[in-house]
Amino acid sequence: MKLLLPDHLVAHLSEPVCRIAPDCQIVPIGPDGEVAESLEGADVLFLRWGLSPEATRRLIVCIPHLRWVHTISAGVDHLLFPELRESETILTNASGVFNVPIAETVLAYMLAVVKRLPEFLAQQREHRWEKLPLRELRGLTVGIVGLGDIGSEVARLCRAFGMRVLGLRRRPASSDAADEVFPPEQLHNLLSQSDFVVVALPLTEETRGIIGREALAAMKPDAWLINIARGALVDEEALVEALREGRIGGACLDVFAEEPLPEDSPLWDMPNVIITPHNSWSSPYIEEREIELFLENLRRYVAGEPLRNVVDKRAGY
Repeated sequence: MKLLLPDHLVAHLSEPVCRIAPDCQIVPIGPDGEVAESLEGADVLFLRWGLSPEATRRLIVCIPHLRWVHTISAGVDHLLFPELRESETILTNASGVFNVPIAETVLAYMLAVVKRLPEFLAQQREHRWEKLPLRELRGLTVGIVGLGDIGSEVARLCRAFGMRVLGLRRRPASSDAADEVFPPEQLHNLLSQSDFVVVALPLTEETRGIIGREALAAMKPDAWLINIARGALVDEEALVEALREGRIGGACLDVFAEEPLPEDSPLWDMPNVIITPHNSWSSPYIEEREIELFLENLRRYVAGEPLRNVVDKRAGY
């Protein structure tokens, strides 16, 4: 077996990989996808952080009989180019690795909104002492658009705060995570009941732009939109209009249609917007979880067992 591995992980993973697959040949991948050795006979590709979609595509296309690609991201929209989508190559993702930090970030946004932390921080900078009326999360309703691994962890934390939890997913079976689960065609119903709307969907052709003008119009006038998934799920132009006109309460945004967010974006200076730079996933434990997941899947691969987190390349997640 020949395994292509990010060069910064080679020293750390050589021993455990060789315990699982003693005959494994490890080939390091550089930061730009460069490989010093032949790709002939490569079976497995562990994609590295920061590799551009172009470099990833170039790398995958150059490997004629690649059997398995593992990506360190939960979303795979950037990988589903025709050569991979239409091949028999198995694609696995890092679903489950980011649930905790992203869900905690969502709760931090919500608490910042109801406790008006941005306003208190502005007052602190101005040395101004002014009390403000605050709210509680308990009793508020959160609508989670995408009740997958991340959405379910968000739901669990919200319930711990006494919130009512509504969820939306493609197959709307009942869930222990939510008080009520809606099918996609009931999106506006969910939005109309929610004080916070959390977007946690994968980006596919079906979900692109799902939060557009009609969806924003269905939200409560004081509701806040939270997007920790993909920027293209939200129509940013429509969002800016809704925020300017006070048709929704505000937005907490970690992802954007263009990243980094352009300096001239009106979102930067809106008082009812909280911006973080696609950073909600960050945790000191991410690499450890990534490695644990990959090694378990490598063990399964060698043993001929079903892999965890296999992506449906047609569905896009």
